[in-house]
Amino acid sequence: MTPSPTPLNRRDFLSKTAAGIGAGLVLGAPRTAHAATDASDKIHVALVGVGKQGRVLFEAMSNIPGLHFQAVCDIWDYNRQGGIAKVRALQGHTPKGYSDIDEMLATEKGLDAVIVATPDFWHSPHTVKCLEAGLNVYCEKMMSNTIDGARAMVHAMEKSGKLCQIGHQRRSNPRYRYVLDQLINGNKICGQIVNVNGQWNRAVNSSQDIGFNPKLTIKQDILTKYGFKDMQQFMNWRTYRDLSGGPISDLGAHQIDIFNWFLGVPPKSVFASGGHDFFKKREHFDNVMAIFDYDTPQGGVRAFYQVLTTTSAGGGYYESFMGTQGNIRISEQTAYTSIYREDSAPSWDSLVSRGFLKKQAAPPKPEPAPGAIASYESAAPEGFELPGDISKPPHQPHLENFFAAVRGQATLNCNARHAFESEAPIYWVNPSALSRLPIEFTAQHLTV
Repeated sequence: MTPSPTPLNRRDFLSKTAAGIGAGLVLGAPRTAHAATDASDKIHVALVGVGKQGRVLFEAMSNIPGLHFQAVCDIWDYNRQGGIAKVRALQGHTPKGYSDIDEMLATEKGLDAVIVATPDFWHSPHTVKCLEAGLNVYCEKMMSNTIDGARAMVHAMEKSGKLCQIGHQRRSNPRYRYVLDQLINGNKICGQIVNVNGQWNRAVNSSQDIGFNPKLTIKQDILTKYGFKDMQQFMNWRTYRDLSGGPISDLGAHQIDIFNWFLGVPPKSVFASGGHDFFKKREHFDNVMAIFDYDTPQGGVRAFYQVLTTTSAGGGYYESFMGTQGNIRISEQTAYTSIYREDSAPSWDSLVSRGFLKKQAAPPKPEPAPGAIASYESAAPEGFELPGDISKPPHQPHLENFFAAVRGQATLNCNARHAFESEAPIYWVNPSALSRLPIEFTAQHLTV
């Protein structure tokens, strides 16, 4: 992203961000804030896939006025009936339920948009079908379990002329947009970014196989029709190589997307390592570490990323951008977000006085231990905070942006082509880890 020649002041930025996202978003917005839309101008929506992630998206959409949930599609009766019940409780009507998307598309009239939250290996087929049917699509990330599936989604979007937003929800998060546009680009508080770190560490008890009630088992012919060998695979598709990209795409894709977005260029190579150190019978690695090399206009940057499914140690999930003058660690969780000024950098007092940053109270300086030997340790950095916070569910701003774009009131923050350009390097992490070799990217690796 090109830095603004004249940085906006904080108030102007928040105003422009709200208009651009199309949802009345500001840092510190009250919980009662709603999208600036005409509630009588209904957008007719179908939900395709109402499992755990589908329910998360539905809860976020329940705060957005002007939506009419017309149909629910899921191959599992348990999910389908649960989705129908949620719509009925929210809107007082019973949507039509379907187990097959082709039947839904052939039957339903007047649909405007489809929310796709099926397993990764169905993202591309379902999205392409909906785009070809003339519908706008919001599809969860990753775009597909294969890079060719992701390419097919870009082609279908551009051929159909319809909208296709991919669920990299941080692209619409006001905190992320503020940090990039105002702090990193506008006021250049990091100086020259030289390193990036990111992680998502998940406790082992949160990574165990998902069980199910045998009384709710899907019939075998239906499981086979939709690419699952049994109910265990249906419930735990994220651990199978033919069905997903594993933890690096399930979790890491969100954050590697931020690397590429904030740096404004794709990486030139990746070198990864992974292991089956605890979940030994799984097809996918239970932990992966990757190093990406970038050439930015300011110079070289190395980005390290780790995803662990065996421990929550190390502070959850975040991305850190480390520069010669400052360091920004950012996350969807406020508790993981922090900003530090290097001791040698110019004062940030003017940024504080103009409302761009809030200064943290300095921690007490520990007394030196008796007999301690002098070291070359750097001085403790000065700590700062963002001046406000977001009070909406993490997915809501991205969905608001999508529906504002459907109404012609905004531009998508992460359409299929932009998502592909950012996701493409992620598809090569597992191959690098499996081969134990670095991969130097060419146009064949990264382009549609």
